[in-house]
Order: sequence, then structure tokens, then C-alpha cells
Amino acid sequence: MTIQAYMTTLGEHARAASRAMSRADTATKNRALVLIADAILRDTALLREANQRDLDAASAAGLAPAMLDRLTLSEKAIDTMAEGLHQIAALPDPIGEISNMKFQPSGIQVGQMRVPLGVIGIIYEARPNVTVDAAGLCIKSGNATILRGGSEALHCNQALAAIVQEGLRGAGLPAEAVQIVDTTDRAAVGCMITMPQYIDVIVPRGGKGLIERLMAESTVPMIKHLDGICHVYIDDQADPVKAADIAFNAKCHRYGTCNTMETLLVARGIAPTILPVLAQRYEAEKVELRADHEARALLAGYPYLVEVTDADWHAEYLAPILAVKVVDDMEDAITHINTYSSKHTDAIVSENYSRCLRFMREVDSASVIANASTRFADGFEYGLGAEIGISNDKLHARGPVGLDGLTSLKYVVFGHGEVRK
Repeated sequence: MTIQAYMTTLGEHARAASRAMSRADTATKNRALVLIADAILRDTALLREANQRDLDAASAAGLAPAMLDRLTLSEKAIDTMAEGLHQIAALPDPIGEISNMKFQPSGIQVGQMRVPLGVIGIIYEARPNVTVDAAGLCIKSGNATILRGGSEALHCNQALAAIVQEGLRGAGLPAEAVQIVDTTDRAAVGCMITMPQYIDVIVPRGGKGLIERLMAESTVPMIKHLDGICHVYIDDQADPVKAADIAFNAKCHRYGTCNTMETLLVARGIAPTILPVLAQRYEAEKVELRADHEARALLAGYPYLVEVTDADWHAEYLAPILAVKVVDDMEDAITHINTYSSKHTDAIVSENYSRCLRFMREVDSASVIANASTRFADGFEYGLGAEIGISNDKLHARGPVGLDGLTSLKYVVFGHGEVRK
């Protein structure tokens, strides 16, 4: 069978399954989610073994440390996947919800009903947990999905997909509601992104190269973000202890994630106090600081200090590297962020509530945070149960994409025999 024929078959099965999923009641969908969660915990050893096979192959192939970190499926990560499914099951089912009902002068009632998108194609690299997060959200939102994970996670993704399909069958739902592309042939991606007759939306989760390719070639609408150039601004009215903790966590909690801070902006009034404190903590983690001239003067003697270039303000490092700039004030910080940010997540640390609100209003990003780490920009942390991805677009969804982001609204009209005059 050719790749085109294989992908067409997956598309036909997904389209048929999407009709069954759109009719499924909440109890049935929740039962599938719980069965999947139970099976994941039951098969922890099997999943770890499959993941180790992927890690061994990836290490031998020279995969970058950031990618290996994303690929690793620890016992904690497995527990988190199961917990995420239980959280999704506990969330209200948005499907069929009718809102904004209003009587019109003609006598008709007009409102909006929330409905599934249909079939969602998800293309992702490395992270095997995406297989379960995406499947869980698509099941609860009444969608079917075709998953195309990276070749580096093939064994683990296949094991997880088998568990998901077991849970679907156990709940009386079509196993084809969640299908994984078993081939590592890159031509499969080209087929997925040019099958609007079968796939309603594409969600890419991967590196900049992948997403740039999809943006250029896809004929299917996408929910996406290109990169995560995230900022933390430390205001001159910040609590120094909070500021140090937040700026350290935002950079060093994990390097290879899209919500990791890549640029630190510090108000001139607090820079002499906070930068030396942060330098001590960053030095322990061997973080390279690419700093402007004013910050370098305050960081004299720091062993991993480099002069910043304009390219650094545009960089998503995904590594222990941080761009640092001393700014005049919040106005200067907002201008810098709106110039260089990828509109993913940006944060302010300040005890001035009015400044925090102004920062939130004026920073044009999908998530804007006051007095907390950018690492919280995540569907699980936002209480969505899990996320299918993060969007820094303004249409159709923005920020972490949970259940509501996988639905659309259509107009519904209730009449009483009215005819238009």
C-alpha cells in the first residue's frame, strides 16, 4: 500500500469515527478516559521498556539533550498522564452546551451550540505524553484524531495508542477514533496536511523547522505556535525574594520547554540588587548569561558572561543560556517584549498591582503572568486536565488549548412557526 493510500484509509476511518464520537454521551466518554488511565498505570513497566528502546536509539543517533529530555517518560510522567485523564473526565462536557439565547423581534430564539471540530490531525516530536494528552482531550470533546508522533518515540507511541484503543473499545466507542500513523516516512506528514476532506484542523507540536514547513505547505487550518521566546520582567517595585525565585525557576526548572524564560528584563532601579543574587544561583547551574553593557557591568566576574547581540533577543535557546537586559522602566520592558516576544508567555514581578494590570493589558501574548513563573503556562497547570498544544495565534484558540479549543460554535434557532415577512 502506498503512503497516500494508507493515509487515505486512516482519514476515512477517522471521519466515520468522528460521527460516532459526536453522538457519544458524557458518561461513555468519561468511561473511556478512566479505562485508559487505569490501563496506563497497569502497564507502567511495559511503557517504560518501550520508552527505553526509544531513548537508546535516540542516544545512539546523537539526539540533542533537550530532545532526550522531552522523550523521557519517567514514572512520574506516567502518573501525570493518568491523572490528567482523570482531570479531563471530571471537567464539564462542553459538547451540546447552548449559550447566548436571545429572543429576536420576529419571535425566534437565536443561540449558539458548542460542537466538536470533527477530525484533528496532530503532528508532534519527541514527547510521548502528547499521545495520551491529545487522545484524552479529543475523546472528551467528541472528536476523532490521527496522531503522527516523531520517529524517535515510535515504540512508546505505539504502546500508548494500543492502550487508548483498548479503552475506547471497552467503553463501546470506535477504536478508530484515535489512530496513530505507524510509518516513519515523512511523506505521511505531507498527506496529513493536504487532506481537508478528512482532517478539519492540524495541531503541530514540534520544532521551528517542522512548523515552518507546515505553515508553508498545509491546506488544512492549524492551531499552532512557532516558538517560545518568553520574558520575565523584574520591576523596581518587585519583592527581591520573589523575583529571584521566579527568575531562577522560569529559566532552570526545565530548559527544553516552550514556556521557559529566554530573556530576563530588569528595571534599572533594582538591577544592582537583584542581578548579583541571581548570578549566584545561575552560576551553580552553569547558565550562560548574554547580557547588555549595563548588565555586564553589574555581573563582572561571572564566569559564563557573554556580550549580547541583536540575534539573542530573537532566540529560543532551549538550553542553559539566558539573554539579560537592564531596562529603564515597565514602559521600556513592554516595548521590548512586544517587539521580540513570540507572543507565547511573558511575566512581570512587581508588588505594584496597577503596574501588573497594565502589563497584562498591554503585553500582546497568549499568557501574561504576574508574580509567578512562566513555567505555569501549561494546560495541566491551568486546570484544563491536559493540553493539545499552545496557540499564539488569535484565531481560533489562544494560549493552552484544552477542551473548548477543540470545539466550535454554531448558531441554533428555535422557532414557533414564524415565517419571514
